[in-house]
Amino acid sequence: MTTTTLNPSVSPSLAQSVTAQFARRKMKAMLLPLIVLAYLIYSAMAFDLPGLASRARMDNAAILMSDFWQHKTHVTRNNRSGVVSIAIDGEGKGTYPAGYLPEWVSETSDGTKVDLGNGHLITYFDGGARYEVPGYGDIVITQTADGVTLDAPQPLPEWISASESRVSVTTDAGRFSYTRAKAETLKYQAGWALFFFGIESPFHYMSWPEIAASVLWGERVEAERSNISAVLHDFWTNSMWRHGDVAWAMFETVLMAFLGTFGAALVALPLAFMAARNMMPFASLRFALRRVFDFIRGVDGLIWTIVLARAFGPGPMTGALAILLTDTGSFGKTFSEALENIDEKQVEGIRSTGANTVQRARFGVLPQVAPVLLSQVLYFLESNTRGATVIGAIVGGGIGLLLTQAIQTQKDWEDVAYYMVLIVLTVMAMDSFSGWLRRKLIKGNA
Repeated sequence: MTTTTLNPSVSPSLAQSVTAQFARRKMKAMLLPLIVLAYLIYSAMAFDLPGLASRARMDNAAILMSDFWQHKTHVTRNNRSGVVSIAIDGEGKGTYPAGYLPEWVSETSDGTKVDLGNGHLITYFDGGARYEVPGYGDIVITQTADGVTLDAPQPLPEWISASESRVSVTTDAGRFSYTRAKAETLKYQAGWALFFFGIESPFHYMSWPEIAASVLWGERVEAERSNISAVLHDFWTNSMWRHGDVAWAMFETVLMAFLGTFGAALVALPLAFMAARNMMPFASLRFALRRVFDFIRGVDGLIWTIVLARAFGPGPMTGALAILLTDTGSFGKTFSEALENIDEKQVEGIRSTGANTVQRARFGVLPQVAPVLLSQVLYFLESNTRGATVIGAIVGGGIGLLLTQAIQTQKDWEDVAYYMVLIVLTVMAMDSFSGWLRRKLIKGNA
């Protein structure tokens, strides 16, 4: 059996057409990356990315990041009075009482010695200070009538900054500065200092085994309350970390998200029935409601927050109203679309029993859309818990206010890290709770 292969001739016009089509496709394939590349170059120039890179201070960024997980202890000597004070993060409420010295600070006949570890030793003496740097030598600062003088191995490295009025030294062990007014050393240590108990608490000076023994069988530290109550009280009223205020701020943030989200769901549900094609026969009313939903959704939630803050004043309730207004538009659209996709056969079955409009909606429509609506509401609740942080910063409520205040100080970055961790944990908890609630309400005990 023979096989015949057909080779039909292709007309010149068809060949040219196919060739031209391939050429156009090739041109489009090459043109699209060029357009994207041109746009990226334009964006880089418009936003001055080269200038931004030249102005970047990576050393400041490294210090900021280290402040997230470290604390610094200030050892300061007043050069006029000779008094040495030690304060955690340089705050008055973190100042150690007179006569108390950390183990790395000592008073000797030569002066006050600050041991930064790894051979780095700073000595405050009358009229000056000395910094012993391993591998480099001694940096000696002497105070004069005109300012300060520096005696150090030459040439000076870049981590030493010296002028007639100030000398600054920054090493891996810490930072040191000297002026005519004061000498100050900053020692960095890992962890959040005074997180559990403040300087004023007697439990700060106890180890955890000592605290446990004091709670179980020790004598009362305070006559008016038991030791377990004193431990909880000192933790809750910690003047440095303000755990009680932070807990209340987190409660306000979650409350803003809860009231705004579920309030919007309650408002949007009846409006969604009037905006759905299979529920509302009047096209003009449907069109008007849908445009209202578009308008509310089209304006960003932060804009509504600013407008409502001007109208009602600052406060958590204003933040809840902003979330309610924004989510009403989103829920109105998604709820109405869910209603338009129901199975009409179930509604017809309810109608055949003689049910009225409300009964048909209650028993024929809501059971079908309830899982979808509930999932949307719970998802928005999770998202709004995070968004309420930013809204709280604008309206002056919740954890957002504390976060903004900590950022503005430019020194309480460990507080910023603390608040960020709480926000993330709260969002994770809301995610777990909403997932459990969804399964419980939709699937029951199955």
